[in-house]
Amino acid sequence: MSEVRAAALADLSPDRPISVTLNGTRVALVRVGEQVHALGDDCGHQGGPLGEGVLKGTRLACPWHGWMYDVRSGQCLFPARGGPVPSYPVRVEAGEVWVDVP
Repeated sequence: MSEVRAAALADLSPDRPISVTLNGTRVALVRVGEQVHALGDDCGHQGGPLGEGVLKGTRLACPWHGWMYDVRSGQCLFPARGGPVPSYPVRVEAGEVWVDVP
């Protein structure tokens, strides 16, 4: 894993996810209040772009079919049969967001 600058904190609107590609890995960045979370951008169902999804609290819904993930852990919350997406460590320093990706 290597830490990569992902965005400026000012580029992340609270409650509005974005998609970025870091070291060839697609990542959804989500700001919930003052916390920033990073998870795999591909929904486990059919690969929908989670960075274009709808965020409610700490739950991110895929825009294609509504599968729902916890942004803190990548765990699939709905449906029960869904598997998790990767979750990546995030560090915010001096207004910059750094993500540890493969």
